[in-house]
Amino acid sequence: MLDKSEYLHPDKECLSRQEIEKLQVERLQATIRHCMNSPFYKKKFEEMGIKPEDIKTVADVRKLPFTTKQDLRDTYPFGMASVPLEKCVRLHSSSGTTGNPTVILHTQKDIDEWANAVARCLHMVGLRPNDVFQNSSGYGMFTGGLGFQYGAERLGMLTVPAAAGNTLRQIKFIKDFGTTAIHAVPSYVTRIKEVMDQQGVDPRRDTKLKVLAIGAEPHSEEQRKRIEEMMGVKAYNSFGMSEMCGPGVAFECKEQNGLHFWEDYYIVEIVDPETLEPVKDGEIGELVLTTLNREAMPLIRYRTRDLTRVLGRTCPCGRNHIRLDRMKGRSDDMMVLRGVNIFPIQIEKILMQFKELSTNYLITLTTDNDNDNMTVEVELAAGIHLSEVLLQSLAKDITRALKDEILLTPHVKLLTLGTLPQTEGKAVRVKDLRTVYQ
Repeated sequence: MLDKSEYLHPDKECLSRQEIEKLQVERLQATIRHCMNSPFYKKKFEEMGIKPEDIKTVADVRKLPFTTKQDLRDTYPFGMASVPLEKCVRLHSSSGTTGNPTVILHTQKDIDEWANAVARCLHMVGLRPNDVFQNSSGYGMFTGGLGFQYGAERLGMLTVPAAAGNTLRQIKFIKDFGTTAIHAVPSYVTRIKEVMDQQGVDPRRDTKLKVLAIGAEPHSEEQRKRIEEMMGVKAYNSFGMSEMCGPGVAFECKEQNGLHFWEDYYIVEIVDPETLEPVKDGEIGELVLTTLNREAMPLIRYRTRDLTRVLGRTCPCGRNHIRLDRMKGRSDDMMVLRGVNIFPIQIEKILMQFKELSTNYLITLTTDNDNDNMTVEVELAAGIHLSEVLLQSLAKDITRALKDEILLTPHVKLLTLGTLPQTEGKAVRVKDLRTVYQ
């Protein structure tokens, strides 16, 4: 018999597969009706002759058109809205460094549902009202700040909106406020630990930390394990994106066997990024999401560009919401070097297997004498001091392991800790300096 105390929303978290799909069809039909208020979708649906009653099963979502980031840019700022602007209470947007940014609108109901979803995620990994939650995300237009803030408050925790940066202050807050849970990007957790070491702070001895929520940048299982070993706590993978509200789209449970996507909020598809046809369970493809309870700006079959695969649709935790693997990278982040497709996370996976290395690395692509080359710079771990002979031997071992993984031979440079630029947001992992021939 299920222990209902383990579920924040047992009426939704404990649904059977049949109940989940029934709810999805009902909500998808309602979403299509609501989308007819959007100039963008009204035109699309009328051109394709789509009506809500055409959707009778979850698989019928394939009758609907895809939506892309370019669609959001082309309709900037409010052309995707399905409600009058006076009903909206907030917007978030991307940086828009190239062309128009993407803008996502929210009604108060959207904000409330978003808070509920994030609270559900945090409750799932054991956090309760007596916990202290410290959020090291940026606030403002970045959804990680306010998304986790509202979710933690909805759960009833004392919440510390520390925001990004000022690592010494972060550590002081952790100690002084009795912080039990932190949300941070993986690379910043590593930075916190480096400064803790410099300050003589042992997270096991000197803090009350028990949970890390990590996400916002791709990371390997090897890096997660390294973080858990360093900090002495469990680190749970989080997935979110501003187009889907932000954090709260999916989260790991205590089993740590994949991300539970909340299927009462989203329909999940995995498609071949080239053919756009569904792939079989277990095969890697592009994640496509359809919102099911968004009021201001529902999105139909949104192509996330994130690459992942289905792991299962049941879990020992008792939840039957689909489980997906951690993101393997993005289809638009793939590096093509001498005709070989390479993802940064493949390189990270190999680097994290060497205990002599830290988690900070940089991949640089250059063109030399008309040939594309890769240089992998990686810092040595704290306390590692090797002779020149041992450094050369370690570099050769790393190069060999990388060649076995990516089928190319990179140039490996081993650096002392703190040499590479430190970041307090998402880590920059790739610099592509190659010559582009027109």
